[in-house]
Amino acid sequence: GGFARVYGATDDTGTRLAIKVVPKTTLRNQKTKNKLFSEIKIHQSMVHKYIVRFLSCFEDTANVYMVLELCEQKSLMDMLKRRRRLTEPETRFFFRQIIEATRYMHSQHVIHRDLKLGNVFLTSDMNVKIGDFGLAAMLQDDDERKKTICGTPNYIAPEILFDVDNGHSYEVDVWSLGVILYTMLFGRPPFQTKDVKEIYKKIREISYQFPRDIAACDEAKDLISALLNKNPLARPTLDEVLKHPFLRGGAIPLRMPLSALYTVPTFEEDQLEEIIPEERRPLAAITPAQAVEDYFGRGGRGAPVLVARYTC
Repeated sequence: GGFARVYGATDDTGTRLAIKVVPKTTLRNQKTKNKLFSEIKIHQSMVHKYIVRFLSCFEDTANVYMVLELCEQKSLMDMLKRRRRLTEPETRFFFRQIIEATRYMHSQHVIHRDLKLGNVFLTSDMNVKIGDFGLAAMLQDDDERKKTICGTPNYIAPEILFDVDNGHSYEVDVWSLGVILYTMLFGRPPFQTKDVKEIYKKIREISYQFPRDIAACDEAKDLISALLNKNPLARPTLDEVLKHPFLRGGAIPLRMPLSALYTVPTFEEDQLEEIIPEERRPLAAITPAQAVEDYFGRGGRGAPVLVARYTC
């Protein structure tokens, strides 16, 4: 992103790595140097199974190099370009991992500020890794507010754009999670247009709709609506998101097959995890028709998938 480029490399042991190369010609003033130093410092401090590992950094006369964990399957954005959109079980699988990574960042007083599908990378075993901390900020305490206008237009929270005086905090990442969830299920960001000014106008007005021609359960729409609340303080906490019926009321794959990069996967019953509500209810049988509904969404089409679910 920006002026940096990322290359694949192999070290002396044969391990594949990613190397982010930042030309020193782009570091023309102290502000850009401080920005790069902040990115390195924050990323180095992030140690979590769903965050890209920062391995080392070095420089020569021409460039600064960051050596990172290589995510062989590129990003969720690349996957979505091939697939157009994901099924609800796939979305639950990836989204829960993204939330866990974000919850860890916030526990370390870090706001990512650029959560988007292009920064959600996929490992060889199809788990997510959050990367690119170029816009991240570390708070001195939880009451601190940041006022820099930054982010990616389709994912940027309204308070970053329109409430600079009061600033922003962790809630901007929660907003971005809402955009990510919408995009995975419906195939395009909720405020997307060809004109950036129009995108910002739609964000200001919270002007988006759920496509009528694409099926999605009411629980998913409810969670998206909660995440895309104009009032930052009214958005759910990440703990509340993890307990939401969309994530706790349906089956989640135990693992994601590589075939999911290109086509809708199918799962046998022993490949699915049941998220059991806090108050466990009796196990109910599910018909093949209901299984198709659970997997492909209401009105979806495709082969039946064997699952079990708890009635709520």
